[in-house]
Amino acid sequence: MINRPGFLILAWGSAQASSSLALASTAWLLSGLNPSPLLNVLLPVLATVPLLLPLPQRLRLGYVLQISALLVLLAVATPWAGHQVLWPLAGVFLLVLGQQIGQSPLQQQLESSQAIPPDALGTSAEGGRLIGNLLTGLLFPLGKALLQFSQALVLLLPLAPAVLGLAAAQPQPRAAVAAEPETPGSAGLYLPSLLQGMLFGSLFALLPLWVRQEGAGNCFDFGMVITAYGLGRSAAAALASRWRLAAPLPYLLLAVLLAATQVLPGWGAVGLFVPFGLLAGLSDRNLGRSAPQTSDPRRRSKSQERSSSVGGLAGSLLMGLLAQVTALGVALPLQLAGFVAAALVLPRLAATGNPGR
Repeated sequence: MINRPGFLILAWGSAQASSSLALASTAWLLSGLNPSPLLNVLLPVLATVPLLLPLPQRLRLGYVLQISALLVLLAVATPWAGHQVLWPLAGVFLLVLGQQIGQSPLQQQLESSQAIPPDALGTSAEGGRLIGNLLTGLLFPLGKALLQFSQALVLLLPLAPAVLGLAAAQPQPRAAVAAEPETPGSAGLYLPSLLQGMLFGSLFALLPLWVRQEGAGNCFDFGMVITAYGLGRSAAAALASRWRLAAPLPYLLLAVLLAATQVLPGWGAVGLFVPFGLLAGLSDRNLGRSAPQTSDPRRRSKSQERSSSVGGLAGSLLMGLLAQVTALGVALPLQLAGFVAAALVLPRLAATGNPGR
């Protein structure tokens, strides 16, 4: 049964749920341990750094690192762990490091030796991330961080048979092949994606702290916000092919929605994050259509993802520093200004196919 495609697809989605549950729960935990904006943005920064490193690809090593990371986070959540912020940060870094080392070769094995369609894995991963975000809010009232991290560990365990069974068949690294001739933007960083990454990175880096301090909310509220945002982004994937908005419009609407979250009470504000996620997803796809073309679509996608990650890292640090030296309350006006500026600048950059270097 454990080698059946259906079980493997479910196990893959369960692992994604584990990761999103652990990351969101750690973000909320850290916001309660220390109110420093600069310290809180270190979490998304450390979660981004492994995405930018040239790492070995090993199934078992990656899985062991993820299990170890969740055990560290589980220990942090115990009543006698104290209020150290180093260990939650270390746990998140170890978790994402393990994902980067083990997830890509596992996906390749599932697609090749198990003949599982990439779309099936993508749908499973998307559903898993949504479930993980939802569980972040639902589990906290029942057992706080201890229950969150223990369930994240449980959700990762179904992947163990697949890892053990497929690791032996993992292909050896291939010899280097000649790279295709570079075209503008085929290597390096794509500037529009980098700037948009800064915009969203700066917003979500301080979201747990904002919900806790400025919004007087709890972990349930935070979990519902990120779940609503994820639902919107999932809808964008389905609508992008037949619903396009003029390039400046999504950013202006995002500014309006973000401002409206400060006016509407309770569930009204949470509900706005569904169209917020939808518009964010549509703006991503607008940039994807305008990116310089290459003969390898995966290479172009990797360039965009890397650019967005670098931008998210820079945006998180910048917003954390600004909020640290001024006040957390200035984050929202700055964010609104950022969306308006994006509406003016990003469509022009995308139209020129301007790559960063």
